[in-house]
Amino acid sequence: MCYGYDGEGALRRSLAERGMSRRNVLRGALFGTAGAAALATAGPATAGRGARPPVRPVPPGKISIQLWTVRDALWGAPGFDSTLTSIAEMGYPRVEQALGYFGRSAADLRAFYNSIGIRATSSHDGISATPEDLETKLDNAKTLGQKYIVVPYLASDALSEWQTWAEQMNVEAAAAKKHGLRYGYHNHAHEFTTDLGGGVTPWDVLTTELDPELVHLEVDLYWVVTGGINSRAGLADPEQFAIDTIEAAPQKVRQYHVKDKATAAPDTDGDHVDLGTGFIEFDRIFAAHTVEEYIVENDTPDVSPLQTAQVGYSYLRKLRF
Repeated sequence: MCYGYDGEGALRRSLAERGMSRRNVLRGALFGTAGAAALATAGPATAGRGARPPVRPVPPGKISIQLWTVRDALWGAPGFDSTLTSIAEMGYPRVEQALGYFGRSAADLRAFYNSIGIRATSSHDGISATPEDLETKLDNAKTLGQKYIVVPYLASDALSEWQTWAEQMNVEAAAAKKHGLRYGYHNHAHEFTTDLGGGVTPWDVLTTELDPELVHLEVDLYWVVTGGINSRAGLADPEQFAIDTIEAAPQKVRQYHVKDKATAAPDTDGDHVDLGTGFIEFDRIFAAHTVEEYIVENDTPDVSPLQTAQVGYSYLRKLRF
């Protein structure tokens, strides 16, 4: 069920399910009652604005959704075909691949996407184990018509492993470029909080050793905000931490995962919420740095995967920055 593709109704249902009103989530103890009251009166793209009125929309053709968000609907009812058809009918022009091709070849999957009017422009794919695996990965991405291919997750406490991964990603990115693909890395929070020795973090290694001519960043805004809060470096102003992180990176930030967070209190990983119901002021970040794709994601949809998809699309369509 797709809730009639009523974005405002879906948002109200999402908030009601959690016993909340729009943007009334406390920004943790550090902001207090005054900050919460200010947020409670702010609609999309009003909190944190300066004198310039927010006028720019998110280009509708650049809105996408990470399919991990709707995984339960893909694996269970209503199933892959019905779920993707619903996503296309909501207005999404793009999806970011995850979880495989659900029994289709890359060519067959592209034909299906074409039939419902949607494109797979990006995918999450791990570092390949062999050159043959890499070639298959890149061939499939090209067949699907993708523009981007992104490494979704790496984790280790060892400096040497991060250095090796950076070297491997540079090699893969060079191969991807020959296929006409942009190659990226997607962050979580631990890249900002893991001490690899002497205060060096995985983010330090990646931004130092990934070739900025070959590798871009897909910044997950929930996770970079969480990383800033948990490392205490961004505790006072999580959005500014995100902006500073983006601006300081030698690598181009081409994609965002747009994912909201319930509270700014430290050490609260996993508090994912539907867009517009958390505290992150996405307008501030978008005003500072625009990207080529704005990808809706929620690891734990508030009510249902399709409702989360609808809330996310509606939120981004109405956002101004």
